Amino acid sequence: MATATAPTAKDQAQAALHSRLMREMLLIRRFEEKVAEAYALGKIGGFCHLYIGQEAVAVGALAALRPDDYAISSYRDHGQALVRGISANAVMAELYGKATGCSKGNGGSMHLFDAERRFLGGHGIVGGHISVAAGVAFGIKYRGGDQVCACFFGEAAVNIGVFHEALNMASVWKLPVIFICENNRYGMGTAFERVAAVTDVVATNGPVHEALLAVLLDC
Repeated sequence: MATATAPTAKDQAQAALHSRLMREMLLIRRFEEKVAEAYALGKIGGFCHLYIGQEAVAVGALAALRPDDYAISSYRDHGQALVRGISANAVMAELYGKATGCSKGNGGSMHLFDAERRFLGGHGIVGGHISVAAGVAFGIKYRGGDQVCACFFGEAAVNIGVFHEALNMASVWKLPVIFICENNRYGMGTAFERVAAVTDVVATNGPVHEALLAVLLDC
């Protein structure tokens, strides 16, 4: 009979990490389910885009960041905000338009923000924040810092002109920015096939995709 061995410190650390990541994914899922209920009851005004089904992307990507790194997202930003450390109470209060929200109740669902945690917001304009991410990365490099900026966006943003411009400049200037495309096959509520002639956004057979690959390799 094999003798059971005591878990090493490395094993314990890995188990703790896995437990934390699972808890964060469950937090996002349960939070979004409650948001959906509140929105259906008319308690949350304005637009409200849920992160259900994408939990692992935010959790996995942000787990690799340091506290002094930056993160920026699109209008589907609840998951990233929670993982970045903004409390569920502060996020929910923001959705309800309360002064205790992370944006003092002025931003709502699409504009969560916390400068202390280096979370630079959700942004309501599709693809509009991608150039901001490149600008943040330029600022990091200009100041001689070693942080990175993680930029989350949906596949619909690849049709926006600023997407191509930002990726090109990030590649030219070797900026410390990581572009993370979350492909849920819908831009807002429109199926991607209806608005894009090429729907394979991960192909590497074009100059834009090669520029993105170069940015990732250089970082």
